[in-house]
Amino acid sequence: MAGKAAPKKDLSTLKRARQAEKHGLRNQSAKTKIKTFITKLETALPSKNKDDIDKILKETIKTINSAASKGIIHKNTASRKISRITTKANAALSA
Repeated sequence: MAGKAAPKKDLSTLKRARQAEKHGLRNQSAKTKIKTFITKLETALPSKNKDDIDKILKETIKTINSAASKGIIHKNTASRKISRITTKANAALSA
């Protein structure tokens, strides 16, 4: 039985590997940013300060929509996240 073949070293494969690394870092950064904004929003909810909550909510929605438009997250995932955080924010403000 022969061993595993060595990975291809043609130019297109090398370029694809470089691009995948760059895109992976960009995607990871955007996803982390989304999680950070959601955490900020959830920590601001108990204070019930309308101005802070509205400001953070708008920033969060903008970040999520930006990631969805770039293909980092799926559009349905973006819609679901926005729906959930908006519902939480409205519940906190109305209570």
